[in-house]
Amino acid sequence: MTEVDASKMGGRQSASVSACDKRYFDALADGRFEIPQCRDCGQFHFFPRVCCPHCGSQAIDWVTASGRAVVYSVTIVRAREGADYTVVLVTLEEGPRLMSRVVDIPVDEVHIGMTVRARIDTVEESPLLVFVAAPGGQE
Repeated sequence: MTEVDASKMGGRQSASVSACDKRYFDALADGRFEIPQCRDCGQFHFFPRVCCPHCGSQAIDWVTASGRAVVYSVTIVRAREGADYTVVLVTLEEGPRLMSRVVDIPVDEVHIGMTVRARIDTVEESPLLVFVAAPGGQE
């Protein structure tokens, strides 16, 4: 994991952790990006929940995600003192979409269709899933 200065991430990060989210955040804290997969229909989903949103089953397994994704949408948040950052919606290779950030490149270079890969950073002692540009960068 990479330790990151919170001021470079657009301010304080916080997340309240429900029972459904605990497994996700525990895996991140251990350096793993895991997502739920339904044992009955085989579909992946995100955000974590007690029932599969595709078939309603409660038979949920957690699997390590590939970490590969494509930027589906992007917003640049213009912050004071040059601390601009992106908020992206990415489509994971496994299918679900999730909201995160693309880091380590200028915000103006992040674009729809860009291929990215997941990375777990540590911000204020908490794990945070972010994405970085993948080799090639365009789907």
